[in-house]
Amino acid sequence: MGEAFTQKGIDSPRLCAEMLMAHVLGCERLKLYMDQDRPASPLERDQLRGLVSRALGHEPIQYLVGESWFYGMALHVDRRVLIPRPCTQTIVERVIEHSRTTPGFGGHHGGDGVLIADVCTGSGAIGLALAKSLPGARVVMTDISAEALEVAKLNAEKLGLGERVDLVRGDLLSALDEHAATRSERLHYLVSNPPYIPDDEWAAVEPNVKDHEPEMALRGGADGLDLVRPILEGGAARLRAGGLLLVEVADARAEDAAAIAKEQPKLDNVEILRDLEGFKRVISARRK
Repeated sequence: MGEAFTQKGIDSPRLCAEMLMAHVLGCERLKLYMDQDRPASPLERDQLRGLVSRALGHEPIQYLVGESWFYGMALHVDRRVLIPRPCTQTIVERVIEHSRTTPGFGGHHGGDGVLIADVCTGSGAIGLALAKSLPGARVVMTDISAEALEVAKLNAEKLGLGERVDLVRGDLLSALDEHAATRSERLHYLVSNPPYIPDDEWAAVEPNVKDHEPEMALRGGADGLDLVRPILEGGAARLRAGGLLLVEVADARAEDAAAIAKEQPKLDNVEILRDLEGFKRVISARRK
């Protein structure tokens, strides 16, 4: 199986093979090595062959097993939402670092009193990672897709975070007008991983992404900034003094996005944060 995945150019072929095996056998991946002599039943072999065939057709392994890991959390994912990527953890890490080191932003008290908005939440990855890491914080998670919010709700309940997160359907920042807290209070953090793939990069997108993940959650218009721009332009008005605005962007458009942030009179300390692979991935700015 691993060899076939390697020949097809599938990322992390051994890991993918283990994920499918563990899913079919109903066990943790570690147990595959602890119980190597366990024979598979005919039904299990048939199920595995079917999943391998779909994987070789570039259907994402995460959709096949219904699960993806992000910041130490096992999240349910399916074709209603994007598969969370490790690069997005850059946003989570910056918020946690800032909260722990900045007076008035939760300090060493687990984010007590902190209000966070996660716009374009998808599966809920960013918002739920922050809710889990900052147990005193409240998180409002928004998306224009009702289907995506269904997945985010499932994940919030699965992780036992349902009481500290609110889900709101709406378009970008206007969705925050539908929620009492974000309508009446200024945010400590406004974070977002919006669609940002520019049109000139779409043809090069890998088939496992282009053919299976929701296009509306991927494409960001001609320059990749159709949804990034309004968040950068309108985010400061939602933040309290010293609050952070963090938006994930395409590496090729990071400088353009940073320039937009620098044009906003109520923002300063504009930075481009690099992800684990060194790509220019997140625009960070502070409300003056």
